[in-house]
Amino acid sequence: MARVLPDWRVELVLTYPDLFHPVGHPPAAMGWPSVGDGWRDLLERACVRIRAAVRAEGGTFCATQVKEKYATLRFYWSGALSPAAEAKVAEAIDLAEARSACTCEVCGEFGQLYDNGWLTTRCVTHAEGRRLVEVRAGFENIYIDERSGDRREIRCRRYDRGTDSFVDVDPATLGIEEA
Repeated sequence: MARVLPDWRVELVLTYPDLFHPVGHPPAAMGWPSVGDGWRDLLERACVRIRAAVRAEGGTFCATQVKEKYATLRFYWSGALSPAAEAKVAEAIDLAEARSACTCEVCGEFGQLYDNGWLTTRCVTHAEGRRLVEVRAGFENIYIDERSGDRREIRCRRYDRGTDSFVDVDPATLGIEEA
């Protein structure tokens, strides 16, 4: 009889029980990843970063939901972290979500946004007749954060898949003006 290997999601949860607990729940339980195989690597990267942040700064962390929504990863959590740890966790999650926007959820290769009534991120092979969603030139992999306070601040970052990092972009180069 052939030995059945556990699903990578189970392996991920067992490797990071401090992030996904209680571990004894079945894979369909809250917090367990519910995404395609192509996003395994980006979730593993996120878990490494999140664990490092929590261990370095202290606090508690529990993944409450990891899923695909509007063709990108959504990673929700609860817990109590220091402001420094929370900033590092937010950056780890932002990087995973940005990587998901350019990674085929099926195979993990470079992907783009496709639509057939349901948005998906797919490579050309797994697009399966879906229509490629056009992105305005210069806005590929751009993430815009708007902060309000005394003065409206816009922060633009471009995700670089090769380095798995963000690069700051001057909003003015994109035609975005701050108030």
